[in-house]
Amino acid sequence: MQKGKNDMLHVNSISKTYHSKPALNNISLTVQHGESIGIIGESGSGKSTLGKIILGLDKPDQGEVHFRGNNLHTLNGKALKKLRRQLQIVFQDSAGSLNPKLPVWKSVVEPLENYPDVIPSFLKEVRHNRKKMAEVLFQKVGLSPELLERYPHQLSGGQKQRIAVARGISLEPDLLVCDEPTSSLDVSVQAQVLNLLKKLQRDLNLSFLFISHDIAAVQFMCERIVVLKEGLAVDSFLTEDLFSESRHPYTKLLVEMSMEQEYN
Repeated sequence: MQKGKNDMLHVNSISKTYHSKPALNNISLTVQHGESIGIIGESGSGKSTLGKIILGLDKPDQGEVHFRGNNLHTLNGKALKKLRRQLQIVFQDSAGSLNPKLPVWKSVVEPLENYPDVIPSFLKEVRHNRKKMAEVLFQKVGLSPELLERYPHQLSGGQKQRIAVARGISLEPDLLVCDEPTSSLDVSVQAQVLNLLKKLQRDLNLSFLFISHDIAAVQFMCERIVVLKEGLAVDSFLTEDLFSESRHPYTKLLVEMSMEQEYN
């Protein structure tokens, strides 16, 4: 895949093997500024491995990841730290990113502690008060300031996931990687979190890499979809073409399975 001049993220032919088993095989994709790309596939398809490599949390055996024109895996020190600020993640297990011994407002502003020189545009007016910063971030994700002093065990799953989103946007990143961000939530809460992410994309001009096995969620969130099967990208298309006859048989199977789950 050739690199385009407007590409914010360019993944070029990456492969990764764990214990002699291929996790990713020659994967390429691009993400432009403000765009949402969905990565779908069953468990073990390589979705999360791809997300980790894009975030710089793991290295490919072959291929390159370029972000803002920089090869992510050849940078180190200050240059890598500066670039990583622009790449943030929302995990499936929101509780795992929250310190159980701290009130949640402190967990929300923790990324800012690692980048003391970074003041997001929506936090400039309160930049001298960390707790006020947390309050603004709570407002951004639809949480009451009354929850600031709560501890993780005192919050619902949906509230904790909103806090994970608040952490994810706290540094005003360019790209937010969402790894199964709604899979552990009730259906009604899933819809609320997806609507929140959509709103934040508009408000903050975010790009998303949305990793999920939930086709309906990806269809709602993304303009383009890449389908992974056993580490291979077997299909790639505009979301509006999801039900096209030209889709790969595996994509059609995933759609059928999704519809069966919806009706059962």
